[in-house]
Amino acid sequence: MATRKPTVLLTNDDGPPGPDSPYIYGLFRHLTRDLGWNVRVVIPSSQKSWIGKAYQITDVIQGRYYYPKDPDGKGETSESSRPLKDGEVAEWILLDGTPATCANIALHNMYPGEIDLLLSGPNLGRNTSGAALSSSLSGTRSIALSYGTVIHPTPSTWFEPAHSLSMRIVSHLWNNWGEDIGGLRNDEVDLYSVNIPMIERLLHEEGLQVCWTRMWRNTYGSLFKAHTNPQRAALARTVSIGGPDADTASESPAPWLERSAPQTNHADNHLVFKFSPEMKGLITPDDALLPEGSDGWAIMKGFVSVTPLRASFAEPLVLGGLAADEAIENRIWKMKL
Repeated sequence: MATRKPTVLLTNDDGPPGPDSPYIYGLFRHLTRDLGWNVRVVIPSSQKSWIGKAYQITDVIQGRYYYPKDPDGKGETSESSRPLKDGEVAEWILLDGTPATCANIALHNMYPGEIDLLLSGPNLGRNTSGAALSSSLSGTRSIALSYGTVIHPTPSTWFEPAHSLSMRIVSHLWNNWGEDIGGLRNDEVDLYSVNIPMIERLLHEEGLQVCWTRMWRNTYGSLFKAHTNPQRAALARTVSIGGPDADTASESPAPWLERSAPQTNHADNHLVFKFSPEMKGLITPDDALLPEGSDGWAIMKGFVSVTPLRASFAEPLVLGGLAADEAIENRIWKMKL
């Protein structure tokens, strides 16, 4: 049972503090101030949602030092490491790469052998971070923490209750890794995906219920929209900074979820496409399609979902019609050529 205070690598998908990344500084302050954990911060230099697990193998990754200050974490950058100035609370590192790149470089180049736990987030929207997957593949325990955007903009009064709840969950997972029903040592969990819905119930005395969940086996629809060639120069960023589930285009069947605007196809596209995901089926699914006990079901109920995961493609319990423990001679294919 892990009882000592870990050295944590904190990263995210959303970059340094600002409109696209409103949560990481508050979480950092809670980790260091409330839990007293030793925290290293290595994050993308800009928003990198949707490409978290990618490695841009032809790029030369460059970095800068970042010095956050209270109250919001905004601060100066520097090309070289320097002593802290008045009001600065830490030295972070910004890398011109994806979350997975940040995790791998931090674990193997910057702090080899030092990191006990990678914590990715809190990211806007619901996801399992590419940084957490990358860390797990490097043999480091990981937690992907996401704050599911419901109302845009999310009231700032909900930030602190979300951070406090996150601290209790993260601390519990670390201190009981391998001990509880979600983390048996004989089949150890590589990472946990934690999704906290940013809803008004965070302010209630009883708070949000926390639930062990399994992954909802969902699917994507169209992620791109076709445009005519003359529109190409005018195309601007259209995806909400809160991710696709932050859209406020119409009402939702649940009070804390919102629908995505429908997408329109253009026949005269001239092979011009812009990222514009159709996420209605994921963000506002039919209740009948959500398996009870899945993370999607939990979010629809307004619960916090905690999903244990392995960093691998999972095998089904039955392989080609045979039980997983079937004798090896029965697994050999007998085909007529």
